[in-house]
Amino acid sequence: MMPNFQTIQTLIPPGFIDLGAGEPQPDLLPLDLLRDAAAHRFGLGDKDFLQYGLEQGDGYFRAALAGFLSTHCGSSVAHDDLFITSGISLALSLLCTLFTKPGDTIYVEEPSYFLALHIFVDHGLHVVPIRTDTSGLVLEDMVAALNVSKPKFIYVVPTFQNPSGQTLSQARRDQLVELAKEHDFLILADEVYQFLSYTQAPPKSFGAYIDSEHVISLGSFSKILAPGLRLGWLQTHQSIMQKIISCGMLDSGGGMNPFTSTIVRSLIESGGLDRNLSTLLDVLGKRVRVMSELLQKHIPQAQFIPPHGGYFFWLHVPGMDAKELRKKAQAHKVDLRPGILFSSENGLSEYFRLSVSHYGVDRIEEGVLRLKDCFK
Repeated sequence: MMPNFQTIQTLIPPGFIDLGAGEPQPDLLPLDLLRDAAAHRFGLGDKDFLQYGLEQGDGYFRAALAGFLSTHCGSSVAHDDLFITSGISLALSLLCTLFTKPGDTIYVEEPSYFLALHIFVDHGLHVVPIRTDTSGLVLEDMVAALNVSKPKFIYVVPTFQNPSGQTLSQARRDQLVELAKEHDFLILADEVYQFLSYTQAPPKSFGAYIDSEHVISLGSFSKILAPGLRLGWLQTHQSIMQKIISCGMLDSGGGMNPFTSTIVRSLIESGGLDRNLSTLLDVLGKRVRVMSELLQKHIPQAQFIPPHGGYFFWLHVPGMDAKELRKKAQAHKVDLRPGILFSSENGLSEYFRLSVSHYGVDRIEEGVLRLKDCFK
């Protein structure tokens, strides 16, 4: 009898609705598209993608990716400015290894993506939070922080942020790049939600700023294709690129993920990635509208701004402890993510995050109704 081993990272108990889950719904994972792309690539008879890969990543794949990005990012992207990664998490860890040492200071948004904070802890970095508002980083606070400490980099999720859903305005992006040049620190822009725009187009990607020599734009296929691919990219200036591609890890193991990248190349070249993105925009955009209406109707005490893109709703209930709310919610077989998870200073106790990525509209409605009972 075959043992029942676990395959996926997160298992939700039967009968539970985890509205905090940030993973895509299995129904949104394009098995058929990837099967066809793999069959096409295998059918060509070329075995090079089974070999150690070029350190920067397969040039043909980078050329296909550059075409996709040039169409969707608002500026022209050159394939030589792209480096292929095994997803954003490993890219962040690699960049910490190359550009920091334990004890160095970095800046992050408050709130910030909580699992990135774990990576920074692993590298022994001193994390300084910078306040945000509905237009992203409050740069006056950042200027004040720069008078006290100099960061090696600032980590931002500039578009449809996790968890807040907010987007860093174009004007503040310009100002942030100028600060990076003036004070000589890097901007690590995690742009994983850049393409998931439902009602309002975002500002241009940080990839448009790489000529400043202070920007690294990070992207991933996890949200627009499938997280199990463990495939992504970064875009940066050649002065930074050369330090990355000459590191010992790549010298030993070659480029990251040549096998997966050549399959995704077929998908891009066939138009499959564009078709999948169009499907996601339709499905997830509808879920955002539905959740917004349900929250306004059933949990009116929760304050929020409906997101224009991405996965997440960021809710504020003054006077409430979201950790206690989570305990009540779990007793009602529904879950959320309390704001303290996303704080590098144990704050944000009155906030919590919900997601539209993991369930269709029927389960979202049932989850909100269960959550409503927790407020009685």
